[in-house]
Amino acid sequence: MSDPHLDVFGDISAACDVLANKDKALARALEAIEAPHIRRRRGGFEALFRIIVEQQVSVASAQAIWARCRETVKPMRPHRAIALGADGLRTCGLTGAKAGYVFGLAEMIDEGALDLKRLPALDDMAAADVLRSVKGIGPWTAAIYLLFCEGRVDIWPPGDVALLGAYKTARLRGPKPDMARMDANAKKWAPYRGVAAHILWTYYAHIRGRTPI
Repeated sequence: MSDPHLDVFGDISAACDVLANKDKALARALEAIEAPHIRRRRGGFEALFRIIVEQQVSVASAQAIWARCRETVKPMRPHRAIALGADGLRTCGLTGAKAGYVFGLAEMIDEGALDLKRLPALDDMAAADVLRSVKGIGPWTAAIYLLFCEGRVDIWPPGDVALLGAYKTARLRGPKPDMARMDANAKKWAPYRGVAAHILWTYYAHIRGRTPI
C-alpha cells in the first residue's frame, strides 16, 4: 500500500534510499543522476489530452504535435475540442484514433460523466479504473496521469520503453529483462514504484545526453 503521507512532489530522499538498497541497478542510476527529476503537470483535460498525444511516439514528435494542438485548441478546454470535432483535431497532427479519443474525452468531461477532481479522494486502483473507463486511456496513460498530475508514489506505467532501456543499461549483471519481466519485477519496488519510474526516466535522459523534461 502507498504511503498516504508521501507524494513524489515532496521529499523523496528516504524512498530513494530504500530503492537503492533493494536494487543495485537503481542504486547505480541514482549515483549517476544524484536525484530524480520529478515531472509535474497540472491535472485536468489539458493534461490527459497531452498524455494521449504522447502515446507511442518519440519525445520530439510528441512535442511537435502538442505545440500544434496548443495553437489550435484555444482555449484548451473541452468545449473547444468538441467544437473542432475529430476532423478538426486531426489537423493538429493527431491520428484518427487519437483525435477520436480526445473528442470522446472532451465530451465525457463536458457532460459530467468524468470528474477528474474526484480522483485525489480515491485509492490508486480506483483512480486508475476511473481513467481507464475512458476510450483510449489504458494502463500506461492512466499511470502517467496519476504520477505527473497527482504525485502518487506507487504507480508503475507498464510497457514504457524508456524505463526498460534505462534499467537494462543500469543492470550490469544478470539477464537483461524484456518488457513483460520488467513490469513484473517492478512489483518488488513497492511501495515506491512511482519513485523508481522517475529515477529511471531521469537516468534515461542522462545516458542519452538529454536534459530531463
